[in-house]
Amino acid sequence: MPNALPLERDRAYRGLMDLIVSGGIDPDVPLSERKLADTLEVGRTPMREALRDLARDGVLEVRPARGTFVRQLSLIDVQEIYEVRYSLEGSAAFLAAERGSSPALHAYGDNFRSMIIGELAENPGEIYDTGAEFHTEIFRAARNKQLLQVYEPIRLRFRIAFERPRYYDHTRVRETVDEHLEILNAIEAGKGDAARKLICAHLTKGLEARMALLKRQAKPNIPAPFLKRARALA
Repeated sequence: MPNALPLERDRAYRGLMDLIVSGGIDPDVPLSERKLADTLEVGRTPMREALRDLARDGVLEVRPARGTFVRQLSLIDVQEIYEVRYSLEGSAAFLAAERGSSPALHAYGDNFRSMIIGELAENPGEIYDTGAEFHTEIFRAARNKQLLQVYEPIRLRFRIAFERPRYYDHTRVRETVDEHLEILNAIEAGKGDAARKLICAHLTKGLEARMALLKRQAKPNIPAPFLKRARALA
């Protein structure tokens, strides 16, 4: 009989991620291995492994003598994540255009066009989720496994920080549909430089929208010099 532990660990990992993203875990309260195992109906050992893996991926942080907590991104963290995203996603879009779009990436075209004319996904959360999946599909279309492996932990940290309803700017979420379609069109046309430029411009607008939301929540903004560099990349 195959070892069931890896499957249970994966289930614990995914279940814990879903709890964090949905806001079901208080970031100010230390995580309880036993309570989480009971909640997700998995064993203590796979839950322990999942907690370790999420700490490794930067989603959780271990504070000596205090416990394990959901990691809260600082402004410096956000700055560094966006600097990495510009580089990685720009390269992925360029390579996808140079190597040719994939059938899975192409399928997003009709989806985005349906969203634009209002036939599909009126829920901003659904639009956001589709856009996040589109970004990951660009990496798959780039046909570079190393690039995708480097991107995955960054994607997880970003997801934890910003994929919660309170961070949705509904107007901005709908604007992203047009931007995603432009990026896709450039990739399918084989225009690597244009695809890179478009995705960097898209990321810059996303950063500015998120910083505006954070500012309204009485948090300080990203330093102006960083936003200036971000706009220059776009």
